[in-house]
Amino acid sequence: MFPGGGDSIVSNCYARAGALRVVTISSIVRAERRQSASVETPPNIIVVDDDQDIRTLLCDFFNRNGFAAEGVHDGAALDARLQRARADLIVLDLMLPGEDGLSICRRLRQRSAVPIIMLTARDDDVDQLLGFEAGADDYVRKPFNPYALLARVRAVLRRMEPEPQAPPAVGSASQRFAGWTLEVARRRLSHDDGRQLDLNGAEYELLALLLAEPARVWSRRALSLEIHGRDSDPFDRSIDVRISRLRQRLGDPARAPQIIKTVYGGGYFIGVPVTST
Repeated sequence: MFPGGGDSIVSNCYARAGALRVVTISSIVRAERRQSASVETPPNIIVVDDDQDIRTLLCDFFNRNGFAAEGVHDGAALDARLQRARADLIVLDLMLPGEDGLSICRRLRQRSAVPIIMLTARDDDVDQLLGFEAGADDYVRKPFNPYALLARVRAVLRRMEPEPQAPPAVGSASQRFAGWTLEVARRRLSHDDGRQLDLNGAEYELLALLLAEPARVWSRRALSLEIHGRDSDPFDRSIDVRISRLRQRLGDPARAPQIIKTVYGGGYFIGVPVTST
């Protein structure tokens, strides 16, 4: 909850028996509308949830906060919507009828780097790890405060913004390593054999950080602070999952990695020569 008095009961968003409720105070609504009006081209968000009340309430909340949001009820409807126009971010429920959120996320990652935030009502750490492994950029459990979700959305979108001038490796436009070239300004990763990989925001930032200081051993805590903007708890393995996925995409063998090496109890570092151009 947020502090308030009288009718200033804070927005509280939660899922229970398939329902999500949002209570908004009038003063916050007015401030949100002023903020929304100042945005010329609002980012487009698609909310994928089979519960119509949740879709409607979340879309209304995002629209009041400077976004252009719309909802769809399943993966097929999402595919049809993406054929008509691009999306800037997708809020994807894990538990959907038919094709579940994990399967949808994997399919999208095969052809798109659109940011994805997954939602679930299940309190299971395994689901979170599977979500990151499938390519999700962030993961939020129900019940949740809508402003916390809003902060996650803004943080993920900030990670997708192009760097103004300075890439992570100062003075370099690209980083070459193990036959790969990361074009920092364009966020494009290509191999000498012609392969090209589309990286999502967290994958790009993780690889760029490691390449920017290849001799540095990055701890999980340091990587979490840089990528998520928050400290990691001792049981958080999201960085490990992202490292594992990045290795897989680079063709770096999990049992004997050569590109991204592990210092047990210390963290990760780049184990091959890196040249900047």
